[in-house]
Amino acid sequence: MTADIARENLRSARRRAAFSIVLNLCLAVGKGIAGVISGSTALLGDAIHSGTDVLASMATYVGLWVAGREHPAFPYGLYKAETVATLVTSVAVIVAAYEIGRQAIFGTERLPDVTIALPVAVLSLLVALAFGVYQLSAGRRLNSPALQADARDYLADALSTSVVLLGLIATRFGYDVDRWAAAVVSLFVFRAGVALLVSALKDLLDASIDRETEREIIRMVESHPRISRVKQCLSRTAGGRFIIDMDVVMHTPSHKLADHVADRLEELIPKKFPLVVMARIRPHYSADSIIRRLTPVTRPDGEVSPHFVRAPWFLVETVDTRDHRVLKREFVENPHLGAEKKRGLLVGNWLLSLKPDEVVVPEEHGGTAIMLLREAGVDIRKPEGRTSESEGAGRSRAPA
Repeated sequence: MTADIARENLRSARRRAAFSIVLNLCLAVGKGIAGVISGSTALLGDAIHSGTDVLASMATYVGLWVAGREHPAFPYGLYKAETVATLVTSVAVIVAAYEIGRQAIFGTERLPDVTIALPVAVLSLLVALAFGVYQLSAGRRLNSPALQADARDYLADALSTSVVLLGLIATRFGYDVDRWAAAVVSLFVFRAGVALLVSALKDLLDASIDRETEREIIRMVESHPRISRVKQCLSRTAGGRFIIDMDVVMHTPSHKLADHVADRLEELIPKKFPLVVMARIRPHYSADSIIRRLTPVTRPDGEVSPHFVRAPWFLVETVDTRDHRVLKREFVENPHLGAEKKRGLLVGNWLLSLKPDEVVVPEEHGGTAIMLLREAGVDIRKPEGRTSESEGAGRSRAPA
C-alpha cells in the first residue's frame, strides 16, 4: 500500500467516524426520550448503551486523526492511536453493560407504554444494523481496526435493541419482561466489550501477527530465486497494522545483489500484504558453488531455441561452478507457449518459480520475462560462453 493510498484511507475513515458520532448521538437521544416517556427500563438501558457509543465514536475519530500524524519521535508511526481508541471503546461498552444491568436489577417495576417505545425500538434496530454492516465493510476495505471496532459496537447495539424489541412485543401481550430484557441486554453488551478489550490489550502488548499470515509472508520470501531460506522472522502488530523484521539466507557472493534483493522484498511485501506498513530484510549471504541454470531449447536434447519466451522447452541444469560439472539435468515444457496475452509475464513468473541462478538467453531480448528475471537478481548469460552482466549482480559467471 502506497503512502498516498494510506493517507486517503485515513481521511475516509475519519469522515465515517465523524458521521458515526452524529448517528450515535441521535440514537441515544431518541431512545432516551422514548424510554423516559414510555417508562421502559430496557429501552433506557439501550439508550445508555448508545450514549456510551457516542464517547467511543469520538475516541475512534480522535484515534484516526492522530494515526495520520507524522512525528520524528515516533519512527514507526502513530498507528497504535487506533488501538488506544479501540481500548476506550471497549471500556465504554463494559460501562454500558454495568449500567444496563444495574437498571434491570434495581430499577422500579412498571409496564412500559409500548405504543411509544415499540416504533422507536424498531427504527433504532434497523438503523444500527444497517450502519453496522456498512461500517464493518468499510473498515475492512480501509484496513481500519478502529472503524471495525465501531462497526461491531453498532452490531452489539442492534443485538441489544432486538432483545428490547422482543421484550416490548411480549409486554404488548401482557407479559412483564421489560426488566428481564434489560438484564439480557447487559450480558450481550458486556461480552462484546470484553472481546474488544482483549483485542486492544494484545495489540498494545505487541502481540505477533497471526501465524497463517506470517507463514504466507515467509512462503512468499522463500519463493524468491535468490533466497535459500528464512532464518528468522519477527513480527508485531501496530494498531492493526503489521511490522516485519526478517533474516534471510542468500546464495550469492555479491553484497550488491544481496542488498538489491533485500530492498526489492521490502517493497514487494507491503504490496502483497497491505496491512504490513514496514518490512525490514537483513540478508545473510555467501558464495554457493552449486547453481541452477535454465536454457531455452527447441526440444529435449535439442539445440538452443532462438526465441526465449516462445521456447517450447527449457533445460534445467544443476552445475558445480568449481569444475563446471553438470550434476543434474532435466527438461521442462513451457506451460505458457500458447498464451495469446501477457506471455512474457507468464513465462517470466513461471521461470522465477523454478528458482534459477542463471538463465541463458540467445539474444538480448525477451521483454517482460527478462526484465522480471533481472529484477529478481538472476544472472543473464548468452550461449557459447558469451555473458552479459546482470543488473542486480554486477558480475558474470564462467560458462559450464
